[in-house]
Amino acid sequence: MSVATYTIAGNGVRNFYSSSSSYIRRHNFPIIIPNIRSLSFPFNNSYVTAAVSSSSSTTSVSDSIGNSSNFTWDDVFQVSQSRSDLDGFFQKISLCNRGSEKRSDFIPFVIEDQIVGYVHIGFADQLSKFKDVFTITKDNTYGSQSGHVTLQSALKTPESRTEALGNVVKCLGEEVFPGIRNELYPVTSSYGGSVYFSLERAAAPYFGIKAYGIHMSGYVEKDGEKYLWIGKRSETKATYPGMLDHLVAGGLPHGMSCAENVVKECEEEAGIPRPISSRAIPVGVVSYMDIDGYRFKRDVLFCYDLKLPESFIPHNQDGEVGSFKLLPVTLVRDVIRNTEFFKANCNLVIIDFLYRHGYIKPEDDGYLKLLQSLRSGDCS
Repeated sequence: MSVATYTIAGNGVRNFYSSSSSYIRRHNFPIIIPNIRSLSFPFNNSYVTAAVSSSSSTTSVSDSIGNSSNFTWDDVFQVSQSRSDLDGFFQKISLCNRGSEKRSDFIPFVIEDQIVGYVHIGFADQLSKFKDVFTITKDNTYGSQSGHVTLQSALKTPESRTEALGNVVKCLGEEVFPGIRNELYPVTSSYGGSVYFSLERAAAPYFGIKAYGIHMSGYVEKDGEKYLWIGKRSETKATYPGMLDHLVAGGLPHGMSCAENVVKECEEEAGIPRPISSRAIPVGVVSYMDIDGYRFKRDVLFCYDLKLPESFIPHNQDGEVGSFKLLPVTLVRDVIRNTEFFKANCNLVIIDFLYRHGYIKPEDDGYLKLLQSLRSGDCS
C-alpha cells in the first residue's frame, strides 16, 4: 500500500491535472476525459489523501454485472458543481428502482404459505426442469394469474431446502448466476422472521429474495469540513468492476447481526480495527426494488456512520478494492449528482448521509419527495 497526499488550491488545479495527464501519457497509460462542461473544482484549499493498493489490476471482466470502469480518479476530481437542483439525485434513485411495469412478469415464490420471493415466468420454466425440487402451480392463490413457484413437499427442513437449491445453483452455474461467491443469504419473508432456507448470494435476485446488507459511511472532519473515504472497486471484480463504492459495505450473511457484520467488513475491506469499527453508529435504512431481466432485487440496506481520526488510512485486505481516496463531501455530492461513477445502490446511502449532515436542505425543491424515494422498497 502506497500513500500520496496532494494539496490542491486555486490555480494549482489545472497544473495538477496537466502534470498528471503528462505523466500518464509519458508512461503510455490510457486516459479517458469525460464530456463535461467545466474543469472547475467544487472545493478550494482542500486536502485529498489517496491510498492505492499495490495489488490493484487493470484487467476487465467481460461478463461482469454493472458498468465497467471507464473513468479515473482524475475524472472524479474534474466533476463540475454547475448543478444545484435535486434532479441528479432523483435520477440516481431511479436507477435502483427500474422495471415496475414488468412486475406482472413475475410470479410468487412461496414457502410454507409465505411469499419469500418472485420468479420471472421465463426463469420458472427453466426451474420446472428440476422436478425433484420445484413445483409450478397454475392458480391465483397468491394474487398472480400465472400461478406460483414452490418447493416439493419432501423438502421439509431448512437444511434439505438449502442443499437442494444449492445443487440447482451449481448445476446452472455462472452462465445463469454470474459472480457466484459461495456466500449464503437467509431466505425469509421479513427481517428477523423465520429462515426457511439459505441461498447463494448471486442467485438471490433471480428468486426475488429479500436481501439485506450494511453500508458504512466513513468520514473525517478537518478544519470545519467533512470528508468521506471512497473506494474504487477492483477491475477484476465480477460485479461493478472499477466503480466507486463505500469505504465499507457488504451483504448480511445468515446467522450474523448487522453490528457483527460491520466489524467483519471493516476489517476485510478497509483494515479498520475492532476498537474503531465498534464505534460505528446505526443511522437508518434505505430500500429499493429493481427489475432487470430475470433479476428482481428487493434490497434493504442498513446504514452506519463512523467518524474516523484524521490520521487513519484504509488498507484493503481482501483484494476487492483497487484504491481509496478521501474526498470532500461537497465533491462526493456533485459526483453523485452529475455522473454514474458510483455503484448504483451506494448513491442512495450517500444521499441519505447528505440529508442527515445538512447538505440537502428543506429549501431545496423536491426535498420531501426525494427523502421518501430513498425507501421505495419494502422495509420489512
